[in-house]
Amino acid sequence: MAPLYWELKNFPEDFDVKVCITAQHRFMLDQVLNFFNIKPDYDLNLMRDNQNLFDITAKSIIGLESIYNDFNPEIVLVQGDTTTAFTGALSAFYKKIKVGHVEAGLRSGNKYAPYPEEINRILIGHIADYHFAPTEKARQNLYYEGIKENVWVVGNTVIDALFLGLKIIEENKKLKTEIELYFNSIFDFNSDKIILVTGHRRESFGKGFENICNALREIARCYPDLKIIYPVHLNPNVREPVNRILSGIKNIYLIEPLEYPYLIWLMSKCFMVLTDSGGIQEEAPSLGKPVLIMREVTERVEGIEVGVSKLVGTKKENIIEAVRNLIENPSEYQNMAKVLNPYGDGRASKRIVKILKNISV
Repeated sequence: MAPLYWELKNFPEDFDVKVCITAQHRFMLDQVLNFFNIKPDYDLNLMRDNQNLFDITAKSIIGLESIYNDFNPEIVLVQGDTTTAFTGALSAFYKKIKVGHVEAGLRSGNKYAPYPEEINRILIGHIADYHFAPTEKARQNLYYEGIKENVWVVGNTVIDALFLGLKIIEENKKLKTEIELYFNSIFDFNSDKIILVTGHRRESFGKGFENICNALREIARCYPDLKIIYPVHLNPNVREPVNRILSGIKNIYLIEPLEYPYLIWLMSKCFMVLTDSGGIQEEAPSLGKPVLIMREVTERVEGIEVGVSKLVGTKKENIIEAVRNLIENPSEYQNMAKVLNPYGDGRASKRIVKILKNISV
C-alpha cells in the first residue's frame, strides 16, 4: 500500500488520505512504515503474545468502529487477504462506507490453503464496491463469482513497492552501505551462489515444515559451496522445527527476520528463491530470480503458467529434485530466470488513483 499512499498524496486537491494500521504484526509493520516514511493517523496496536485469529478479528472490528466514526471516510481501501484487510472491509460495510479492494480476485480454490487468507479474500470480494485486480486471471475469478462491475485489471502494487524500495536503497548511500556490510559477513554477493528461503504458512505447520527443513539439510549436504540464507519467521511453529533440524549446518544461515529493504536487496542478489510467501512469488520474477513455491496450492498461478515459478509442494524429495534441476541444468535455470512478470509493471498505483479520481461516491 505504500506506493499507493504516496500516489494519492500527490493529489491533495482530490483526496484527504488517512492511514489506519492494526499492528497485527508490530515489528514487521513498523520497519516498513519507517522505510517508506509513512506516519499512521490511527494505530490500533493490537499485537499481543500468543494472539489468535479470534483476538485479531474481534479487536479490529471494535477498534475500527470508533475510527470510522471519527474520520467518516467515503472510501476505505484494503489490500490483499489478511485478517486486517477483512475486518477493515467488514467494519466499513457495517458503517455503509464504500470499500476498494487492492489485489482483488486471487483464488486458490482451497479454503484451507492459504488459511485463513483464502476465505478472507473471498469475503472481501463480496463486500467490496471497487475491485483492483492484479491480472486478467484474477478478474476472471471475480467474474465467475458473479462480481462483474467495477473491476479493473491494474497490476499489483507489490511490484510498485519493490521498484520504489530498490530506488530508495540506491539513492540512500548510507542505507545501501549498511545493507552491504550486514551481508558481507555472510557471503560474497559477487561470487557466492545463494538460495534465499522464506517459509511461514500456517497450513505447513508440523510435518510440512519438517519436510522443508529436511530437504534444506540434504541440499546443503549435496552442495557444500551453496549458501542457504533463511530469515526465520518469529512464529514458534516455524522457529522450533527450523532451529531443531537446521542449526549448526555450516552453509545454512538462520538469521532473524529481515527488514524490507534488506530482504529485497538480498532477493536481487540471490541465485533462486524457495518460498511459501505470496508476495515474494510476485516480486522475484521482476528481478529474474526463479521461484520454487513450497506449497501444495497457490493462488498465484500466472507465474507458473509463464514459467518463472514452479509449484514443488512440501515433500522433501520434490524440493530437492527441483533445486538440483536448477543448479545442474543451466538451460533449465535460464528458462526460469527471465525478467518477465505477469503480476505488474510498477504502475498499478497510478492506474488505481486515476480510477479513484473518476469515481462518484
